[in-house]
Amino acid sequence: MSLRSVLAVPDSAVTDETVYHARRRLLGAFAGASLLPLAGCAEAEPPPPSNATVMPAQAKSGFRTDETPTRYEDITSYNNFYEFGTDKGDPSKAAKTLKTSPWNVAVSGECAKPGTLALDDLLRGITPTERIYRLRCVEGWSMVIPWLGVPLADVLGRFEPTSKAKYVAFTTLADPAQMPGLRFRSIDWPYREGLRIDEAMHPLTFLATGLYGKPLPQQNGAPLRLVVPWKYGFKSIKSIVEIRFVERMPATAWNQLQPSEYGFYSNVNPDVDHPRWSQKTERRIAGTGNRLFADRIPTLPFNGYGEQVAALYSGMDLRKWY
Repeated sequence: MSLRSVLAVPDSAVTDETVYHARRRLLGAFAGASLLPLAGCAEAEPPPPSNATVMPAQAKSGFRTDETPTRYEDITSYNNFYEFGTDKGDPSKAAKTLKTSPWNVAVSGECAKPGTLALDDLLRGITPTERIYRLRCVEGWSMVIPWLGVPLADVLGRFEPTSKAKYVAFTTLADPAQMPGLRFRSIDWPYREGLRIDEAMHPLTFLATGLYGKPLPQQNGAPLRLVVPWKYGFKSIKSIVEIRFVERMPATAWNQLQPSEYGFYSNVNPDVDHPRWSQKTERRIAGTGNRLFADRIPTLPFNGYGEQVAALYSGMDLRKWY
C-alpha cells in the first residue's frame, strides 16, 4: 500500500511549510483587497464590542481557522504516543521502527458489512480534504494542525451500522517488536478509545492520513489516526487497526486506568478542572526563538467548536459526563 495513494497527493504537490504559510498570507491579502470572502477561508465577522475578548476567526463549518498553524517540526517532535516512550521527544525518535505498509483495518460488530480491508480499500473513492483544527491536550498545551484526510462518517457508512450500533470502539496497533514503549505497563495495551455513534458520524470527526500536505509521520499516528477536535487530544487515537460498532459504551485506555481523571466523553471544558490542574487556560506551542510555548490563552468550551457540537450534549450534565 502506498501512503501517497491514500493521500492522493503527488510528490510535486507536497507543500513545503514555508510555501504553505506564504500561500495563506497571499490568500489573506487577496481577501483584504477584494473585501469578499474566499472559498474555504473564514467568513467575515462583525467587529466585537469593546469589552469582548477578540478570538481568531473560524469558518462557520468549523473545518478551518485563520489561526497560525503550529510549525511542522513542532507538531512532529512534541508528541504523546506512549507506545514509543513517555517523554515528548521519544516518539519522533523511536517511532521510526513502525512499519506503515502494508496496513489493514478490521471492522466488525453491529454492522451489515464487516470485514478486514487494506487501508487503500478502506479509503477508496473518498477524496482527501484539508482540515485546519485546533488540538487541545488534556495536559494544558495546544496546537493548530493542518490535517489531510477524510470524514469518519464517509468510512463508517460503508459498513452499514445497524440500529444496535450505539458506540464506535477503536484499537491501536500493539506490536512489541515495533513499539518499545509496550514494555512499560503504564496502560493496559492495546490502546483503546471510543465515541458515541452520533459523535463518530459528526461532520467534524476526521480520519487523518497526513498533515501539511505530507504523509502522516509515524509519531503522529501513521498511517491512520482519529481527529476529534472538540475533545481532549487523547481521544484522537493513533495507528488504528480495528474499528468495532458496539451497543454499550466501550472500555477506553485512560478512562480504565484513572476514571476520576479521564472521562469517556473528555470534551474540552474550561469549567471542569483536571484533579491536578486547571483547564481554564492553555499554552499554545509557539516554536519561535528559544520559546517552546507562547503566553497562555483562554481555553474555549468544546475547544471553540461549540456552535457545531454543543447540541450533541443537550440536557447532559457535563460535569458528570466529563
